[in-house]
Amino acid sequence: MSATLDPAEINRFDALAARWWDPHGPMRALHRLGPTRMQFVRDTATVHFKIGETGLTPLVGLTALDIGCGAGLVAEPLARLGATVTAIDPADESIRVAAAHAEGQGLAIAYRAVRAEDLVVEGQSFDLVTCLEVVEHIPDPRAFLTVAAKLLRPGGLMIVSTLNRTLKSYALGIVAAEYVLRWAPVGAHQWDRFITPEELTGHLAAAGLGRAALKGMVYSPWSDTWTLSEVDFDINYFATAAKPVT
Repeated sequence: MSATLDPAEINRFDALAARWWDPHGPMRALHRLGPTRMQFVRDTATVHFKIGETGLTPLVGLTALDIGCGAGLVAEPLARLGATVTAIDPADESIRVAAAHAEGQGLAIAYRAVRAEDLVVEGQSFDLVTCLEVVEHIPDPRAFLTVAAKLLRPGGLMIVSTLNRTLKSYALGIVAAEYVLRWAPVGAHQWDRFITPEELTGHLAAAGLGRAALKGMVYSPWSDTWTLSEVDFDINYFATAAKPVT
């Protein structure tokens, strides 16, 4: 184990690679989150980059990096929004499944089985960096986000989403999701790795990014949907921060 990678986490998700795209399988929770996550990414990016034309492909001209991409549940929508997408994950089998799925969809996505540190060494940088439902699987999220921030160009935007460390998130995110409803693999989450908004905004600031903005995601069991919230961060939430222009 290193500060930015837990091999047990990688092996757990890699073993499920073939089922990432099954909306009723072990990644069901991510599929249900998908529309709300991508609505937020789209709207936030268009505002930040001052994009006036918001048609089907508003992110044309932007480079995007999805860190911890799994089999591509975020990378593919980013590509459909017009971004030039690089997506990375240290799980080899997940990357293989992701690349095959994207090819079948006619999407050009640069999938790589590498870590963020490798791209830093290569001197790469991107307009937009997304890291959605990833940091709660990292031993040292501050160290990880410090690396990720190095991959943002000045003026670029980082979007992170994760689980808050509350009793409510333990009840829904672990007990209900993993053991009762089977929306996620049993053992997929460790509650002590969930991150409070105060901790996450502190990590982003320590990484050299500007003041983070927060947005919550709220689940409705009646409609089985997620919606955005300005005030409720009890379970899932976003933090967005920009890299200062020097």
